[in-house]
Amino acid sequence: MNRNEILFDRAKAIIPGGVNSPVRAFGSVGGVPRFIKKAEGAYVWDENGTRYTDYVGSWGPAIVGHAHPEVVEAVREAALGGLSFGAPTEGEIAIAEQIAEIMPSVERLRLVSSGTEATMTAIRLARGFTGRDKIIKFEGCYHGHSDSLLVKAGSGLLTFGNPSSAGVPADFTNILWYSNTTTSPNSKKPLPKAATKSPA
Repeated sequence: MNRNEILFDRAKAIIPGGVNSPVRAFGSVGGVPRFIKKAEGAYVWDENGTRYTDYVGSWGPAIVGHAHPEVVEAVREAALGGLSFGAPTEGEIAIAEQIAEIMPSVERLRLVSSGTEATMTAIRLARGFTGRDKIIKFEGCYHGHSDSLLVKAGSGLLTFGNPSSAGVPADFTNILWYSNTTTSPNSKKPLPKAATKSPA
């Protein structure tokens, strides 16, 4: 057995499915997940020492690559002052102001820790503002690990679009194809108006 296989067996003994997120699952494509040991620039190395070009980029946050010296130094400096406080910091205000300066259409914003939290918050706000419960999302797209967004989630769920996952109610989510925004793939009936759609 190679290191990835050994680690996957260990993981399955304590972590359901052997992974901590559905986007890391390999159940539908077969094989064993690559357990990453290190990364630098545009490359990642798994526990077997195999180098890969990283097209995933940690699903977005690693857009500038890995271990850039300026980023490493900024993280080191931040860590020296403490990592998390459960309370507001001036740094939060500064980054929010910088985002608003770069994107003038953004009048106000809230910082969250993940894309899942961002889409959950956006859906909650849209439902509150419109008074409507239903949302629209496109078939086969992964927009986060929350119930409304795991319906027909494609690669984020099990690498192909499933009607739903166990424990995921589909009642408040309407599914559309990219090329057709007026009818559902499962029905030719017009869809009711929705509060929001998941961002692509």
